[in-house]
Amino acid sequence: MTAQKIMVYTDGSSRGNPGPGGFGVILSFGAKQMELSQGFRHTTNNRMELLAVIVALEHIKNRNYTVVIHSDSKYVIDSITKGWVFGWAKKGFKDKKNPDLWQRYLALHPHFKLEFVWVKGHAGHAQNERCDELAVQAATQAAQHIDTWFEANPS
Repeated sequence: MTAQKIMVYTDGSSRGNPGPGGFGVILSFGAKQMELSQGFRHTTNNRMELLAVIVALEHIKNRNYTVVIHSDSKYVIDSITKGWVFGWAKKGFKDKKNPDLWQRYLALHPHFKLEFVWVKGHAGHAQNERCDELAVQAATQAAQHIDTWFEANPS
């Protein structure tokens, strides 16, 4: 019998990059499914792609299952699966973007058994398309959250 896995689908969006942005997440376990999204008034696409993964992991309370994260972001997938982020952390994220979010991710990372799957964006993958809809909707809604770190460190 194959062990159940928690399936996570994520996407980020930024209208202007930087500009208004948002993320969309689908968490799926067996027959249960949850959608999450949030918009920010000024941010980047890469920040939203990474934040989607972080928020998904923060919502998972039962850490006994393998979590399979699907993303169309090479930035996120490669940074983790190729081990770059761990090297960046050892060097204090010198000259790297998004250290606040990477540190937040790294605090979660050891508590999960993670698998990462890259999916081609805008290629008809149903969950990726839905996450894109959630991210764009969040990025374009009137009430936006503030990406405090980015707005204080825009370069």
